[in-house]
Amino acid sequence: HRVVAGTPEQVADQIQEWFEQGAADGFNVMPPWLPGGFDLFADQVVPLLRARGLFRTAYEAATLRGHYGLPRPAAAALR
Repeated sequence: HRVVAGTPEQVADQIQEWFEQGAADGFNVMPPWLPGGFDLFADQVVPLLRARGLFRTAYEAATLRGHYGLPRPAAAALR
């Protein structure tokens, strides 16, 4: 695991760099304390990533299946 620490701008810069270099296509955020650490990331880093076009502002579908474009299976009674 790679650890990132710094200002919100520094964290966003590193995430952007990894993404643009193809080193990562997603990230797991593990704040040093909960719940405040995650709130700090969501409130200060995520807006920077959104402004850079690196973090979605809305989901295209309401379910994980829809997000991946998978068809809905037939009802069990119809199989």
